[in-house]
Amino acid sequence: MTRVAAIDCGTNSIRLLVADISVRDDGSFWLRDVHREMRVVRLGQGVDATGVLAPDALARTSAALADYTAIMRRKGVERVRMVATSATRDAKNRDEFFAMTRALLGVEAEVISGDEEARLSFVGAVGDLPPEDGPFLVTDIGGGSTELVLGDWDGARAEVHAALSVDIGCVRITERALRGDPPGAAEVAEARALAARVLDEAFAAVPVERARTWVGVAGTVTTLSAVSLGLPRYDPESIHLSRLTADEIATMTSRMLTASHDERAAIPVMHPGRVDVIGGGAVIVQTLAERIFRETGITALLVSEHDILDGIALSVAEVADSV
Repeated sequence: MTRVAAIDCGTNSIRLLVADISVRDDGSFWLRDVHREMRVVRLGQGVDATGVLAPDALARTSAALADYTAIMRRKGVERVRMVATSATRDAKNRDEFFAMTRALLGVEAEVISGDEEARLSFVGAVGDLPPEDGPFLVTDIGGGSTELVLGDWDGARAEVHAALSVDIGCVRITERALRGDPPGAAEVAEARALAARVLDEAFAAVPVERARTWVGVAGTVTTLSAVSLGLPRYDPESIHLSRLTADEIATMTSRMLTASHDERAAIPVMHPGRVDVIGGGAVIVQTLAERIFRETGITALLVSEHDILDGIALSVAEVADSV
């Protein structure tokens, strides 16, 4: 058994997973959470417009990473891998970010490609699902990008058939189109058109019609599920493997787009750092749903609390050939 740490630094949040991983005799793996945490640091704040990481965003990320480093030391982590995604891929001053992470962690953060991001998300998302429910379509909506990946899973190894990452996420779409509080009809129409145009590239590359199960991961989808379930607090166990139908997705999207900032902030399960961008994320989910439900026999989105963090952890332990 190996105790590993995985850190995912995205456009909107930085997340930590400390886990124990072991390999069974049949080659399948077993992962046990030791510690899982998420902080919204908005590293990608303004990157789409300025091309640089803002000093305040770097400071917020540094503070969170320093705390994560202390947690890893207390938990006795043996190996660590940190990946950085869309915001750092696009930033001109990303060397500042790398110097900061190297000084705090003692290892180099990796800027992974969109395709690798998609594969890691797939491995993490399908690890506890029945293989016979495949092929699986996994969608991961981040702050700056959205990944679609189609593949199969035999209980021990994943086979990815097609994957693509496109530059649309809850932060990007909000900064580009949804400026009002709440946004007006013209802004919502602009956001929907933007999402459809960018996601067309992903649908052209990933044959979603082959999927038998659609799995959604990351904070936008899990938050929408928590709101739909009417939970009094954010409860990962209740959210994991819950389902959202087309009608529920449409209802949640309308609610997020018509509510004011204060009304969204008052929802018990809403993380403070997601209040401003949940409407944009919901637009992306609904855009995906309209196409996926139309082209497949799938009737609901399966919501997973397991995602790229789990995939990163498995790659550290070197138990997944596909990572």
